[in-house]
Amino acid sequence: MDIAKVVGVDVGRKFKRRVGRGSGSGNGKTSGRGSKGAASRTGFGGLLHREGGQMPLIRRLPKRGFRNSLFRVSYEVVNVDRLADFAGKPVTPDVLKEAGLLPRSAKLLKILGNGELAAKLEVHAHAFSSSARKKIEDAGGSAVVIAAKCGPEKA
Repeated sequence: MDIAKVVGVDVGRKFKRRVGRGSGSGNGKTSGRGSKGAASRTGFGGLLHREGGQMPLIRRLPKRGFRNSLFRVSYEVVNVDRLADFAGKPVTPDVLKEAGLLPRSAKLLKILGNGELAAKLEVHAHAFSSSARKKIEDAGGSAVVIAAKCGPEKA
């Protein structure tokens, strides 16, 4: 029984089902799992790729081409038009994290050239697009490349 429905108040959480506590609870004996079969046993679940006797979809599909997902370098991106608020101080990944423009988990930052920039800025990032570098330098600022702390395989 859900206590929130009885009281009529949204308590913001789901109560854990107490199973196997007698037939009066509504979830006794087989604990709501039915009588037999794999689904009634403990440890069943997480087998989403199983399809009975049928060949699983992942094994039926052809594997072709080159996948570089282990060594992919992924950057968090910020456009130059978002940097106008930081005039007068160096723009670093830490400053952008504090301002909420980057997630805390961001490792590598790339500045892209979307938008306009009028303020003179000193921007520190791991990579710049050519248009972003041009817009920063045309505004009288500088684009400083930060060496990555970790190699591309860990980025």
